Amino acid sequence: MKKLSLCVLISATALAPAVASAQDTVRYWMWDGQQAPVYQQCADAFEAENPDIRIEITQTGWDQYWTNLTTSFISGDAPDVFVNHLMRLPEFAANDMIVDLAPLIEDADYDTAGYLPGLLDNWSKDGAVYGLPKDWATVAVAYDRDKLEAAGMTPEDLADMSWNPEDGGSFQNVIARLTVDTNGKHGDEAGFDPNSVATFGFVLNPLSPQGETEWAYLAASTGWQFIDEPWSDHYNFDDPRLTETLVWLRDLARVHHFMPTVEQTGRLGAETLMFSDKGAMTVTGSWLIGLYHQSKPSVAFAPIPAGPEGRKTMFNGLADSIWSGSPVQESAWKWVQFLGSDACQSIVAGSAVVFPAQEDLMDATVEAYAEKGIDVSAFTEVATPETTFAPPITDYGNEIASIVKAALERVMLGQGDPQEVLEQANDEVNWLF
Repeated sequence: MKKLSLCVLISATALAPAVASAQDTVRYWMWDGQQAPVYQQCADAFEAENPDIRIEITQTGWDQYWTNLTTSFISGDAPDVFVNHLMRLPEFAANDMIVDLAPLIEDADYDTAGYLPGLLDNWSKDGAVYGLPKDWATVAVAYDRDKLEAAGMTPEDLADMSWNPEDGGSFQNVIARLTVDTNGKHGDEAGFDPNSVATFGFVLNPLSPQGETEWAYLAASTGWQFIDEPWSDHYNFDDPRLTETLVWLRDLARVHHFMPTVEQTGRLGAETLMFSDKGAMTVTGSWLIGLYHQSKPSVAFAPIPAGPEGRKTMFNGLADSIWSGSPVQESAWKWVQFLGSDACQSIVAGSAVVFPAQEDLMDATVEAYAEKGIDVSAFTEVATPETTFAPPITDYGNEIASIVKAALERVMLGQGDPQEVLEQANDEVNWLF
């Protein structure tokens, strides 16, 4: 899941080798600056129960995090426990970088029944378990209430939007209405100047290979799937339903001018465009609820549009994994168990920064967000087996990402026939297996 946070170093000594003493030091790495203080509370509670173990937390930003982690694996000085992402799971598991927790779970009689359905499955393969779930995420529409009101609409107009790849449905109608040129003309009005847009009705991050917040929720709502089952050796990027979805997104920018083109967006993310008033609406992940609330209080959340097959959101989630080379694996396992327990997850629920993995804490988390004045129902109502799909978990993740990213860029730039571009990319991806 991605993945934007401030870069805060909680422990300047976290990269130093563990010092042998009567007290074990478990080094724990994470990337989210909003979550780091919350997990420090968990560490304090854990240390109170386990005075012979010290938890040392280090937090760095997303990009630097993975660079540091890779370097630490090579040097043999990796953190004992680290927050793991599903996109990195196949690589780490294949190279024996992380501990199989299945026998530890069995020996400890650790109860995993409380996790939301599907979360633990995502971290399992052939009976092995490579991480204990720590949270979950879905996506929803984020919109600027001020701009919605200025366009003569209300939140009710966004509550039940529909979408299809042919004409965009009511979703495209809302996007058009929220688009405004420098003369004050809306995208659905005569005289709208597409060459002088002041506010785009819809903005996105640059398209990623997994498309969690950009395109996957739309394509999945047509019945399309990345793969037919976890750890498959065959992808479906050549499916015409995916092509139609991406062409609709491309034309939203290049034909209708309701969304910035790839050239206009550059490397800017949706958050930057929303915070600078260049965008009225986007689709975002639940991990960014707090950032939007702090940076743009006028933003609220609405359900993603329902496609031909209904609403569909990727159901992602992070987990805590143990480095296979850790010299303090017994203490690391105690810490990982605590991270996944109600004791820590209750602290996470009350902080209202993410949705903890334990299903019975969802109501408490919703209440904590409500106390901050944030309605998160758009995220929770789609957290069901019927409305969610798993991220594509297979081998060759890095190679696949590179191939698909290049293909997506060509489609969005209007270079070549989209179907042919995606068919070629799909052949290259499936050849890897």
